[in-house]
Amino acid sequence: MMSEKSFAIEMKNVTKEFKILNRHEGLGGSLMDLFSRDYRILRAVDDISINIKSGEIVGYLGPNGAGKSTTIKMMTGVLEPTYGEILVNGNEPYKNRVRNAENIGVVFGQRSQLWWALPLVESFRLLKDIYMIPDQNYRQMLELYQSLVDIEPLLHKSVRQMSLGQRTLSDILAAFLHDPKIVFLDEPTIGLDVSMKAKIRNLIKGLNQKKNTTVILTTHDMGDVDALCQRIVIIDHGKMIYDNDIAHLKQYFGSYRTLRLRLEKSGWKEILVDESKTNVMSVISDYQKNEIVKDIKLEEISTEEVIKKIYEGAVA
Repeated sequence: MMSEKSFAIEMKNVTKEFKILNRHEGLGGSLMDLFSRDYRILRAVDDISINIKSGEIVGYLGPNGAGKSTTIKMMTGVLEPTYGEILVNGNEPYKNRVRNAENIGVVFGQRSQLWWALPLVESFRLLKDIYMIPDQNYRQMLELYQSLVDIEPLLHKSVRQMSLGQRTLSDILAAFLHDPKIVFLDEPTIGLDVSMKAKIRNLIKGLNQKKNTTVILTTHDMGDVDALCQRIVIIDHGKMIYDNDIAHLKQYFGSYRTLRLRLEKSGWKEILVDESKTNVMSVISDYQKNEIVKDIKLEEISTEEVIKKIYEGAVA
C-alpha cells in the first residue's frame, strides 16, 4: 500500500481500459449489435505512476485523446482504474467518493457549478451550506478573495448576466470556497481575452500561495503553463512521456532558437532552428536568395515549441 501522508496524489501503475463494441453496418448490423459480444479493448491510460506533493501546481498536458480527462476522472473518483492504485488525500477516490469530494474542487469544461439565475453571493451561501463551511472560515475566504481580486461588483450579479470571463472567475472562486486540499482546473482560460487570462492566472497563483492548495491544471494554453506551473506532466496515447520542471525541459532543448524573419513579400515567417546542427546565418542566407529580408528576430525556444518537439518524439 502506498503512503497516505507523503503526497497529495499518488498513482502507481494506473491503467484504465474500456470495452468498445465492434459495430456492424446497416439495420441488420444494428440488430446484431444488440446481442454481440464482439468487443475490442481500448487502453486510454497505460501504466502511469505519479506522485504530487501538497502545494504543487502541476500542468497535466497532452494532445486531444491522450488520456488526460480519463486520468482526472480517476483522480476525482468518477472512474475506477482497471489496474493499479490511486490515493488522493490518502483515500481511494472511487471507493470514497463523498469523502473525496469534500476535499477537492473542480472546474471542468466551463460547466458551471453556480446557480444560473441567482446572484453569485447566493451561490456561495448555498455552497457554504453544502460543504458545511463554518461562518468564520467563510468570511475569511471572502476577505481573501477581495484581497486577490475585486469581487464586490460580481457578488450581487446573477451568473446569467456575467461575461464568460466573469463566470470562469466565479467558478474558480467557488471551487476554492470550502478550502479544498486539491483543485482540478480544466482549460480555465480558454476563450478569454488577455486581460482576463492574466487576472485568472494571478488569482490561481495567489490562492495556491495563501492556502497551499495543490492545483492540477489541464490546458492547451502555454501562457497558463509558463505563468503557473512549477512542474509539467505530459502524456500521449495514454503513456507518460515527461515528468519534470519547465527549466529542465528548456535546458534539454537549449540549442533550439526561434528565428523570426519579416520577408518583403511573404511577411513574418517563424523557423525553429537547432543551432547544434544548423547555423542561423545560413538559414537567413537561404531565405535571402528568394526574398529580401526586412527584419530579423532571434528568441529563446518557447514552451509551446518545446511541447511540440516532445510530441514529435524528442523526449527529455
